[in-house]
Amino acid sequence: MEIWINPACSKCRSAISLLDAEGAEYTVRRYLEDVPAPDEIRAVLGRLGLEPWDITRTQEPAAKELGLKDWPRNAGARERWITALAEHPKLIQRPIITADDGTAVVARTDEAVRDALSR
Repeated sequence: MEIWINPACSKCRSAISLLDAEGAEYTVRRYLEDVPAPDEIRAVLGRLGLEPWDITRTQEPAAKELGLKDWPRNAGARERWITALAEHPKLIQRPIITADDGTAVVARTDEAVRDALSR
């Protein structure tokens, strides 16, 4: 199991605390420092069953600078979104836990963390 975190994020710290309390074995990836490549983002999206716009933090200053709210949300624009996430990792929703069964969850709640643990 791997968890993508921003240490400054309270939701990330909460998820780590819950994983620790449950005695889970996991690897931490500080994705702002160890930025995922487009292929990794595609793989995580596949595991999540989501599209890139579903995991984009649209209120971040970079999102506003890029004008993301006006970008199409369709198959033709998918690669453009993935490129934006790779070039501006702060736009990636967090934390993301990749579970041992090959799935993943955006673990913003205790319930989502527990869901990842149960997989």
